[in-house]
Amino acid sequence: MARVVVVHGINNTYASRPQMADRWIPALRGGLDNAVLEGLIAPVEVAASDVECVFYGDLFRPAGRRLSGDVPPLTADDVEDGPELDLLLAWWAAAAEADPAVPSPGGRTLGPKASARAAVLALAGSRFLARISERLLIFWLKQVTAYFTDPAIRAGVQDRFAAAISADTRVVVAHSLGSVVAYEALCAHPQWPVTDLVTLGSPLGVPHIVLHRLVPPVGTWPGVARWVNVTDSGDFVALRPTLRDVYGERVVDVAISNGMSAHEVERYLSAAPTGAAVAAGLLNGQR
Repeated sequence: MARVVVVHGINNTYASRPQMADRWIPALRGGLDNAVLEGLIAPVEVAASDVECVFYGDLFRPAGRRLSGDVPPLTADDVEDGPELDLLLAWWAAAAEADPAVPSPGGRTLGPKASARAAVLALAGSRFLARISERLLIFWLKQVTAYFTDPAIRAGVQDRFAAAISADTRVVVAHSLGSVVAYEALCAHPQWPVTDLVTLGSPLGVPHIVLHRLVPPVGTWPGVARWVNVTDSGDFVALRPTLRDVYGERVVDVAISNGMSAHEVERYLSAAPTGAAVAAGLLNGQR
Protein backbone atom coordinates (compact mmCIF):
# COMPACT_ATOMS: atom_id res chain seq x y z
CA MET A 1 0.00 0.00 0.00
CA ALA A 2 1.13 3.57 -0.75
CA ARG A 3 3.25 5.39 1.81
CA VAL A 4 2.96 8.65 -0.14
CA VAL A 5 -0.26 10.03 -1.64
CA VAL A 6 -0.03 12.87 -4.16
CA VAL A 7 -2.88 15.03 -5.43
CA HIS A 8 -2.90 17.44 -8.37
CA GLY A 9 -4.43 20.87 -8.89
CA ILE A 10 -5.88 22.77 -11.84
CA ASN A 11 -5.17 22.11 -15.52
CA ASN A 12 -5.44 18.31 -15.48
CA THR A 13 -8.84 18.03 -17.16
CA TYR A 14 -7.70 16.08 -20.20
CA ALA A 15 -5.21 13.74 -18.53
CA SER A 16 -5.49 10.54 -16.48
CA ARG A 17 -4.04 8.89 -13.40
CA PRO A 18 -1.39 6.91 -15.36
CA GLN A 19 -0.26 10.09 -17.10
CA MET A 20 -0.08 11.85 -13.76
CA ALA A 21 2.05 9.02 -12.35
CA ASP A 22 4.43 9.23 -15.32
CA ARG A 23 5.12 12.89 -14.49
CA TRP A 24 4.84 13.06 -10.74
CA ILE A 25 6.67 9.98 -9.49
CA PRO A 26 10.00 10.62 -11.30
CA ALA A 27 9.89 14.28 -10.22
CA LEU A 28 9.13 13.29 -6.63
CA ARG A 29 12.03 10.84 -6.60
CA GLY A 30 14.17 13.55 -8.20
CA GLY A 31 13.39 15.86 -5.28
CA LEU A 32 14.57 13.18 -2.88
CA ASP A 33 17.75 12.72 -4.88
CA ASN A 34 18.39 16.49 -4.99
CA ALA A 35 17.88 16.67 -1.23
CA VAL A 36 20.59 14.02 -0.82
CA LEU A 37 22.94 15.85 -3.19
CA GLU A 38 22.47 19.06 -1.21
CA GLY A 39 23.17 17.27 2.06
CA LEU A 40 19.68 17.79 3.48
CA ILE A 41 18.86 14.09 3.99
CA ALA A 42 20.34 10.62 3.83
CA PRO A 43 19.25 8.48 0.86
CA VAL A 44 15.62 7.34 1.01
CA GLU A 45 14.22 4.69 -1.31
CA VAL A 46 10.77 5.38 -2.74
CA ALA A 47 9.48 2.92 -5.33
CA ALA A 48 6.67 3.65 -7.76
CA SER A 49 4.50 1.28 -5.74
CA ASP A 50 5.00 3.50 -2.68
CA VAL A 51 3.17 6.39 -4.36
CA GLU A 52 -0.57 6.66 -5.03
CA CYS A 53 -1.83 9.39 -7.36
CA VAL A 54 -5.18 11.02 -6.68
CA PHE A 55 -6.61 12.10 -10.04
CA TYR A 56 -9.86 14.02 -10.39
CA GLY A 57 -9.34 16.20 -13.47
CA ASP A 58 -11.93 14.27 -15.46
CA LEU A 59 -14.64 15.60 -13.15
CA PHE A 60 -14.16 18.97 -14.83
CA ARG A 61 -14.51 17.65 -18.38
CA PRO A 62 -17.28 19.49 -20.24
CA ALA A 63 -20.16 17.24 -21.28
CA GLY A 64 -20.52 16.38 -24.94
CA ARG A 65 -18.13 16.95 -27.80
CA ARG A 66 -16.75 20.35 -28.72
CA LEU A 67 -15.43 21.04 -32.21
CA SER A 68 -13.51 24.14 -31.13
CA GLY A 69 -10.74 22.33 -29.25
CA ASP A 70 -10.04 20.89 -25.83
CA VAL A 71 -11.05 23.96 -23.86
CA PRO A 72 -14.49 25.60 -24.19
CA PRO A 73 -14.41 28.91 -26.13
CA LEU A 74 -14.46 31.05 -23.00
CA THR A 75 -13.76 34.79 -22.93
CA ALA A 76 -13.61 37.47 -20.25
CA ASP A 77 -17.35 37.99 -20.76
CA ASP A 78 -17.90 34.48 -19.32
CA VAL A 79 -16.37 35.43 -15.96
CA GLU A 80 -19.21 35.59 -13.46
CA ASP A 81 -19.49 38.27 -10.82
CA GLY A 82 -18.67 37.02 -7.31
CA PRO A 83 -16.02 34.35 -6.56
CA GLU A 84 -14.83 34.04 -10.17
CA LEU A 85 -14.26 37.76 -10.65
CA ASP A 86 -12.78 38.10 -7.16
CA LEU A 87 -10.21 35.38 -7.88
CA LEU A 88 -9.35 36.79 -11.30
CA LEU A 89 -8.73 40.24 -9.81
CA ALA A 90 -6.62 38.69 -7.04
CA TRP A 91 -4.51 36.90 -9.66
CA TRP A 92 -4.08 40.22 -11.48
CA ALA A 93 -2.89 41.99 -8.32
CA ALA A 94 -0.46 39.17 -7.52
CA ALA A 95 0.95 39.14 -11.05
CA ALA A 96 1.46 42.91 -10.90
CA GLU A 97 3.45 42.57 -7.67
CA ALA A 98 5.64 39.81 -9.10
CA ASP A 99 6.15 41.16 -12.62
CA PRO A 100 6.87 44.85 -13.40
CA ALA A 101 5.55 44.32 -16.94
CA VAL A 102 2.03 43.81 -15.59
CA PRO A 103 0.10 47.03 -14.90
CA SER A 104 -1.34 47.34 -11.42
CA PRO A 105 -5.13 47.25 -11.00
CA GLY A 106 -4.69 50.33 -8.83
CA GLY A 107 -7.91 52.04 -7.80
CA ARG A 108 -9.95 51.02 -10.82
CA THR A 109 -13.71 51.16 -10.37
CA LEU A 110 -14.80 49.34 -13.50
CA GLY A 111 -17.93 47.31 -13.88
CA PRO A 112 -17.68 43.49 -13.56
CA LYS A 113 -17.27 42.72 -17.28
CA ALA A 114 -14.88 45.60 -17.88
CA SER A 115 -12.85 44.53 -14.82
CA ALA A 116 -12.64 40.95 -16.12
CA ARG A 117 -11.51 42.12 -19.56
CA ALA A 118 -8.92 44.47 -18.05
CA ALA A 119 -7.60 41.69 -15.81
CA VAL A 120 -7.30 39.19 -18.66
CA LEU A 121 -5.54 41.78 -20.83
CA ALA A 122 -3.11 42.62 -18.03
CA LEU A 123 -2.39 38.95 -17.26
CA ALA A 124 -1.68 38.28 -20.94
CA GLY A 125 1.46 40.37 -20.50
CA SER A 126 2.68 38.47 -17.46
CA ARG A 127 5.84 36.46 -17.96
CA PHE A 128 4.30 33.72 -15.83
CA LEU A 129 1.24 33.38 -18.08
CA ALA A 130 2.70 34.31 -21.45
CA ARG A 131 1.87 30.91 -22.97
CA ILE A 132 -1.61 30.64 -21.46
CA SER A 133 -4.59 31.49 -23.66
CA GLU A 134 -7.52 33.57 -22.46
CA ARG A 135 -9.88 30.62 -22.68
CA LEU A 136 -7.53 28.36 -20.69
CA LEU A 137 -7.02 30.98 -17.98
CA ILE A 138 -10.78 31.35 -17.51
CA PHE A 139 -11.24 27.56 -17.63
CA TRP A 140 -8.78 27.32 -14.71
CA LEU A 141 -10.67 30.06 -12.91
CA LYS A 142 -13.94 28.18 -13.26
CA GLN A 143 -12.37 24.95 -11.98
CA VAL A 144 -11.25 26.59 -8.75
CA THR A 145 -14.62 28.21 -8.11
CA ALA A 146 -16.54 25.06 -9.13
CA TYR A 147 -14.86 23.09 -6.35
CA PHE A 148 -16.29 25.49 -3.78
CA THR A 149 -19.70 26.08 -5.36
CA ASP A 150 -20.66 22.68 -6.84
CA PRO A 151 -21.33 20.14 -4.03
CA ALA A 152 -21.22 17.19 -6.45
CA ILE A 153 -17.75 18.06 -7.69
CA ARG A 154 -16.44 18.71 -4.19
CA ALA A 155 -17.83 15.38 -2.93
CA GLY A 156 -16.50 13.50 -5.96
CA VAL A 157 -13.00 14.89 -5.49
CA GLN A 158 -13.04 14.17 -1.77
CA ASP A 159 -14.20 10.58 -2.35
CA ARG A 160 -11.26 9.91 -4.65
CA PHE A 161 -8.82 11.34 -2.15
CA ALA A 162 -10.23 9.25 0.70
CA ALA A 163 -10.02 6.09 -1.40
CA ALA A 164 -6.26 6.60 -1.83
CA ILE A 165 -5.46 6.69 1.89
CA SER A 166 -4.38 3.36 3.40
CA ALA A 167 -3.02 2.14 6.72
CA ASP A 168 0.50 2.68 5.33
CA THR A 169 0.03 6.28 4.18
CA ARG A 170 2.28 8.70 6.04
CA VAL A 171 2.88 11.59 3.63
CA VAL A 172 0.49 13.63 1.50
CA VAL A 173 1.95 15.88 -1.19
CA ALA A 174 -0.59 18.31 -2.62
CA HIS A 175 -0.23 20.89 -5.40
CA SER A 176 -2.35 23.99 -6.02
CA LEU A 177 -6.10 23.25 -5.66
CA GLY A 178 -5.06 19.77 -4.51
CA SER A 179 -3.78 21.34 -1.29
CA VAL A 180 -7.33 22.52 -0.58
CA VAL A 181 -8.61 18.99 -1.24
CA ALA A 182 -5.99 17.43 1.03
CA TYR A 183 -6.43 19.97 3.82
CA GLU A 184 -10.21 19.54 3.97
CA ALA A 185 -9.91 15.75 3.88
CA LEU A 186 -7.29 15.61 6.64
CA CYS A 187 -9.35 17.92 8.84
CA ALA A 188 -12.40 15.70 8.32
CA HIS A 189 -10.51 12.46 9.09
CA PRO A 190 -8.19 12.99 12.08
CA GLN A 191 -8.07 9.20 12.56
CA TRP A 192 -6.05 8.70 9.36
CA PRO A 193 -2.40 7.63 9.84
CA VAL A 194 -1.03 10.56 7.79
CA THR A 195 1.75 12.32 9.71
CA ASP A 196 3.09 14.80 7.14
CA LEU A 197 1.47 17.27 4.77
CA VAL A 198 3.55 18.91 2.04
CA THR A 199 1.77 21.66 0.13
CA LEU A 200 3.14 23.12 -3.11
CA GLY A 201 1.96 26.40 -4.63
CA SER A 202 -1.00 26.41 -2.27
CA PRO A 203 -3.87 28.94 -2.27
CA LEU A 204 -4.91 27.93 1.27
CA GLY A 205 -4.02 31.36 2.65
CA VAL A 206 -6.06 33.39 0.16
CA PRO A 207 -8.72 35.23 2.20
CA HIS A 208 -12.40 35.09 1.30
CA ILE A 209 -11.92 33.39 -2.08
CA VAL A 210 -10.44 30.20 -0.58
CA LEU A 211 -9.76 30.52 3.14
CA HIS A 212 -13.28 31.48 4.16
CA ARG A 213 -14.87 28.86 1.91
CA LEU A 214 -13.10 25.91 3.54
CA VAL A 215 -15.26 23.40 5.39
CA PRO A 216 -13.35 23.54 8.74
CA PRO A 217 -13.21 26.82 10.69
CA VAL A 218 -10.49 29.26 9.62
CA GLY A 219 -7.07 28.23 10.91
CA THR A 220 -7.97 24.63 11.86
CA TRP A 221 -4.90 22.37 12.14
CA PRO A 222 -5.20 19.35 9.80
CA GLY A 223 -4.14 16.80 12.42
CA VAL A 224 -0.66 15.98 11.10
CA ALA A 225 2.63 16.06 12.98
CA ARG A 226 4.37 18.23 10.40
CA TRP A 227 3.23 20.60 7.65
CA VAL A 228 5.75 22.01 5.16
CA ASN A 229 4.48 24.60 2.69
CA VAL A 230 6.73 25.17 -0.35
CA THR A 231 6.09 28.25 -2.49
CA ASP A 232 7.68 30.29 -5.27
CA SER A 233 7.08 34.00 -4.59
CA GLY A 234 6.12 34.46 -8.24
CA ASP A 235 3.43 31.78 -8.15
CA PHE A 236 0.20 33.62 -8.93
CA VAL A 237 -1.96 30.81 -7.47
CA ALA A 238 -0.31 31.03 -4.04
CA LEU A 239 -1.43 34.59 -3.45
CA ARG A 240 -0.56 34.38 0.26
CA PRO A 241 2.61 32.29 0.33
CA THR A 242 3.12 32.30 4.12
CA LEU A 243 0.60 29.93 5.69
CA ARG A 244 1.91 30.03 9.27
CA ASP A 245 0.22 33.43 9.64
CA VAL A 246 -3.14 31.65 9.24
CA TYR A 247 -2.59 28.10 10.50
CA GLY A 248 -0.04 28.70 13.25
CA GLU A 249 3.68 28.55 13.86
CA ARG A 250 3.80 24.79 13.38
CA VAL A 251 3.65 25.35 9.62
CA VAL A 252 7.12 25.48 8.06
CA ASP A 253 7.02 27.88 5.09
CA VAL A 254 9.81 27.34 2.56
CA ALA A 255 10.51 29.74 -0.33
CA ILE A 256 12.03 28.37 -3.54
CA SER A 257 12.53 29.59 -7.11
CA ASN A 258 10.95 27.73 -10.03
CA GLY A 259 12.18 30.15 -12.67
CA MET A 260 9.75 31.20 -15.38
CA SER A 261 7.31 28.37 -14.62
CA ALA A 262 6.53 29.35 -11.07
CA HIS A 263 3.47 27.10 -10.64
CA GLU A 264 4.83 24.06 -12.51
CA VAL A 265 4.37 20.97 -10.35
CA GLU A 266 7.42 19.08 -11.59
CA ARG A 267 9.64 21.99 -10.59
CA TYR A 268 8.07 21.98 -7.14
CA LEU A 269 8.43 18.22 -6.76
CA SER A 270 12.06 18.11 -7.88
CA ALA A 271 13.12 20.86 -5.48
CA ALA A 272 15.40 19.68 -2.67
CA PRO A 273 13.23 21.21 0.11
CA THR A 274 10.26 19.19 -1.15
CA GLY A 275 12.34 16.02 -1.13
CA ALA A 276 13.54 16.77 2.39
CA ALA A 277 9.96 17.27 3.60
CA VAL A 278 8.81 13.98 2.08
CA ALA A 279 11.78 12.16 3.55
CA ALA A 280 11.03 13.56 7.01
CA GLY A 281 7.61 11.98 6.88
CA LEU A 282 8.90 8.62 5.70
CA LEU A 283 11.69 8.47 8.25
CA ASN A 284 9.88 10.02 11.21
CA GLY A 285 6.33 8.89 10.64
CA GLN A 286 5.06 9.45 14.16
CA ARG A 287 1.97 11.53 14.96
